[in-house]
Amino acid sequence: MQIGLIGKANVGKSTFFSAATETIVQSGNFPFTTIEPNVGVTYVKTDCACKNLKTHCGNNLCLKGTRFVAVKLIDVAGLVPGAHEGKGLGNQFLTDAMQADALVHVVDISGSTDIQGQPVNIGTHDPMEDIKFVEEEFDLWFKQILDREWPKLIKEIEQKRTKVSDGLAHRFTGIGINESYIDQVLNKMSLKSKNLKEWSELDIMNFLKSLRKISKPMLVASNKADLCEDLDIIKKISENFTTIACSAETELLLKKATKAGLIDYVSGNTNFNGKEDTNLSNEQNNALHLAKNVLTKLGVTGVQKILNSIVFDVLKMIVVFPVEDETKLSNKDGQVLPDAKLLSSNSTAKDLAFIIHQDIGKGFLHAIDAKTKQRISADHNLKNGDIIKIVSTLSRG
Repeated sequence: MQIGLIGKANVGKSTFFSAATETIVQSGNFPFTTIEPNVGVTYVKTDCACKNLKTHCGNNLCLKGTRFVAVKLIDVAGLVPGAHEGKGLGNQFLTDAMQADALVHVVDISGSTDIQGQPVNIGTHDPMEDIKFVEEEFDLWFKQILDREWPKLIKEIEQKRTKVSDGLAHRFTGIGINESYIDQVLNKMSLKSKNLKEWSELDIMNFLKSLRKISKPMLVASNKADLCEDLDIIKKISENFTTIACSAETELLLKKATKAGLIDYVSGNTNFNGKEDTNLSNEQNNALHLAKNVLTKLGVTGVQKILNSIVFDVLKMIVVFPVEDETKLSNKDGQVLPDAKLLSSNSTAKDLAFIIHQDIGKGFLHAIDAKTKQRISADHNLKNGDIIKIVSTLSRG
């Protein structure tokens, strides 16, 4: 799965990306520092299935019963007003962003960058304006896509060459929007039986807004929250948007200090510990002191909390542990709980089989719940934390 990192220039997107993926990318106080999308791997945290076992699994992505599950993160070019008209790197930005399953909108909550991404005094720009303009750019871009095809779509439906949902889905298939999303919105707005010729401009815009929200759900990362005098602005934003306060710069600093062996810190923790045998310079001491202050103010840096929230709360994913030996909970090499897969919450045993490998899915016979030792069918709905063995007539590869 892919999470898109979006926002205007200079709000800390690239810093967030570096902190989340431990991949250093170019950043700076000028627009379009990021031109080609940066792609990296980050991790969400969940309970490992071994947490309820007598011994931990020993997997290198398991830390004392906490499992880290890989997710692809895409940092796309900074957005400017008028992107849907091609301004800035608009068309490239929107195309790159739409390949994601969900979007994290990084906002400078301290109000220290204007709408164009230029530095201004803290608190002089309203971050709510940034949130609204990004949503509007997506909606207008969706409308451009539909406007180009609208007369042709009406003609196809009148000639009974396609249904409304099929025809609309075909127009948006290039940006990962399938027919099920179209159907959900049409039913919700009671538009399925309404002739396209009778759709008003308001119908079209409301349809597109709903389609964007359901197909590309968004979470607002209220970055630079440590610079705010108080966090009232975040409370205000949370009335209309899902948002989490964060300081990507602090997370990146703590990750670098950990990598250098100066401290012990795990992403998402509320504190870090210094190492007794390490001599720190005055500069390092000051930096870590500032990091302590940020954690005191925010509780956590927010980066891990945002990643977990977008995957588990917004996308409602679950984690399932596939094994080849249901008695030893291992693969054929004896590795206990060797893998953890992210699936949507309505996934079945057969869905898991196809995620493991196409051949295993094609030859699916049944599955075994390793916890209960019971045989389960193809349409059995999986639960978070399940340990599953797939029995198939075909092996992978």
